[in-house]
Amino acid sequence: MSVTIKSEHEISLMRESGHLLEKVHDALIPYIKPGMKTSEIDKIGEEKIRSLGCVPNFLNYGGFPASFCISINDEVVHGIPSDEKILREGDLVKIDAGLIYKGYHSDAARTYAVGEVSPKARRLIDVTRQSFFEGLKYAREGNRLYDISRAIGEFAAGYGYGVVRDLVGHGIGTHLHEDPEIPNFPQKRKGIRLQKGMTLAVEPMINMGRADVAWLDDEWTVVTMDGSLSAHYENTILITDGEPEILTLTKDY
Repeated sequence: MSVTIKSEHEISLMRESGHLLEKVHDALIPYIKPGMKTSEIDKIGEEKIRSLGCVPNFLNYGGFPASFCISINDEVVHGIPSDEKILREGDLVKIDAGLIYKGYHSDAARTYAVGEVSPKARRLIDVTRQSFFEGLKYAREGNRLYDISRAIGEFAAGYGYGVVRDLVGHGIGTHLHEDPEIPNFPQKRKGIRLQKGMTLAVEPMINMGRADVAWLDDEWTVVTMDGSLSAHYENTILITDGEPEILTLTKDY
């Protein structure tokens, strides 16, 4: 395993990359409404990324055909935008996006309610988001990597949810996916010790039902095996000598 420690210059570039991605996510919020084609959201988002002088890092990554992963309801992650996939009242939509700024990647995902959703769906969104912040409490220099994993998994499981095991978070920097992998569930080992200058993409993927997932025939879209709703929340973070810094979320949280 080769985990990169970023210099102050690299951190400044990653910080800007993250802040620009936050602007992209914020720009899409007005379009999260019934009747929107996911292909339209993808187009609007890509135009925003390019208007900021950046490049969408998902586009053509491993052959992925779009700039955003847009996943609805039982789709966990990696949903492919299309004209046929249209947001409807009561849906949960997950928007996962990343960009490259001067060679440095950022990555963040959000789950949104489309119009009015059920109380159970709203709770899934909230618990998934909070599970990220439970993990963040342990993202400190000197702690172990899997302290983050345990905190996320135990919090979400406490609500009876299935914590996805087939997909994990990751390091990030000059590549979208770098070491280390970051599971969202407890591990038998402690994992590496966290160091100042590490940049990580922490991303709980939580199902209302069982944890089991499957890949559709498009070889990208991941869905829950039992058809239950799924939520996803992700930020790129920086390990410091104190509190961790969320690079893709600057507002009060």
